[in-house]
Amino acid sequence: MPQVTVTRLLRFNAAHRVHNPALSDEENIRLFGKCNNPNWHGHNYTLEVSVTGEPDSITGYVVDLGVVKKIVEREYVDLVDHKNFNLDVPFMAGVNPTTENIIVACWRRLEPALKPAQLTHLRLWETENNYVDYEGR
Repeated sequence: MPQVTVTRLLRFNAAHRVHNPALSDEENIRLFGKCNNPNWHGHNYTLEVSVTGEPDSITGYVVDLGVVKKIVEREYVDLVDHKNFNLDVPFMAGVNPTTENIIVACWRRLEPALKPAQLTHLRLWETENNYVDYEGR
């Protein structure tokens, strides 16, 4: 059977401060620039969730994307939307909330929740110009 990848987009808004407490304020500013603003800053994120598998012989679906949407909202979006990654998101505690670290934490929540569907790819758009891809490796 052919393997097909389907993707669902979800959107959320969140704030963060990219900051390493082990570094001096000067070093944080040098490394992270405006993203180190001590009063936080926010983004309108777009999350692409891709699942791969064989189309079902009856429905033709790899997975019902409505079900994917509900799982991703419950397991991730509802926990981060209109939140501050540094202050309000327990699974990000102690993690510098770069987009790279945010997407890895997202994978860790979604991969087991989506089973038996096979999560194969996440893309997190931080801005219209910047995104990060992750495939669980």
